[in-house]
Amino acid sequence: MDFSLGQRLRELPGPVLLTGHTGFKGTWMTFLLEHLKVPVVGYSLSPEKDSLFELAERTGAIPEVFADIRDHETLEKFIDENRPSSIIHMAAQPLVLKSYENPRQTFDVNVMGTVNVLDIAFKKKCVKAIIVVTTDKVYRNDNSGHAFVETDPLEGKDPYSASKVGTEAVVAAWQQISSISGGPEVVSARAGNVIGGGDFAKDRLIPDLIRGLTSEEIVYIRNPESTRPWQHVLDPLRGYLLALEYVLLGNKLKTLNFGPDEHAQINVRAVADIFKTSFEATTGRKSTIQLREVKGLNDMESQYLAVDSNQSNEVLSWISTWTTKTAVERTGNWWGRVASGESEPSIEIQKDINDFLREQ
Repeated sequence: MDFSLGQRLRELPGPVLLTGHTGFKGTWMTFLLEHLKVPVVGYSLSPEKDSLFELAERTGAIPEVFADIRDHETLEKFIDENRPSSIIHMAAQPLVLKSYENPRQTFDVNVMGTVNVLDIAFKKKCVKAIIVVTTDKVYRNDNSGHAFVETDPLEGKDPYSASKVGTEAVVAAWQQISSISGGPEVVSARAGNVIGGGDFAKDRLIPDLIRGLTSEEIVYIRNPESTRPWQHVLDPLRGYLLALEYVLLGNKLKTLNFGPDEHAQINVRAVADIFKTSFEATTGRKSTIQLREVKGLNDMESQYLAVDSNQSNEVLSWISTWTTKTAVERTGNWWGRVASGESEPSIEIQKDINDFLREQ
């Protein structure tokens, strides 16, 4: 692409609207946009206690409202007040195990929340493009180890992934509306498992590990031999911005995968070991943490998962900047410095962003 990251977004009259800005990825994206000097406004639920958003003291840092994405009236009012030029829609219920506990809410938030965003955006002339963030888990997965391309069949095995397949159907419908009646360009972005400093979500590997390492409690890991397309959070975030700027320049785009080289993927057990080693090296303290496999959960998630990102490379010249091993090591170092009191979350985020962008 023939422009620097963020250049096109800085030229537009309105800010980027980021939904889900209080979440893990949303907090990192807000920092990245601010670093790039791109105006951003946020719409999200209130931050969870001890979340990265709270630890980084982000309340009031940008124009924002704390509200539910299913609240059509409040969302429309916020869009009318801020007149965004584009939208990155991240607000979602993102946890697989939670989706089993409350499948209806998962579908309601992920499907109807997206319907609200697109329904409102298509009525506003200020909005020119929308990135809808879904997941690599939307593909029909037979655990063959095949790296999925964007045209592969979709199918949800669990309530979470099924709700994201529903989200993909919503995106396809509004893409059709745009092609026939006009309207913003809508792009579906499917990213692999993201890691990085500050993720506190329940039943995710890195957050579970950091809780165990700081409390010296046993950490139960599920599916230790399973592989996932692990990548540092900054890699797909950069991909979303490149895709957004690409369509804002008048190009057409429907769906893109963002994930690491499928041949370099490592399993859950290896990620846990690398993270533990990096954390201990940073803190200078040897941990007695024990890792134990959870029994009975293997059928709840796919064993093998990989995505093919060749299209993102061909269209956007996007490839992962950091390898999976580097991403895990940097996350362990990040947590080591923060947990030991050596540094603050906001400082570590800025350091990672600076290092990451220098390597482009």
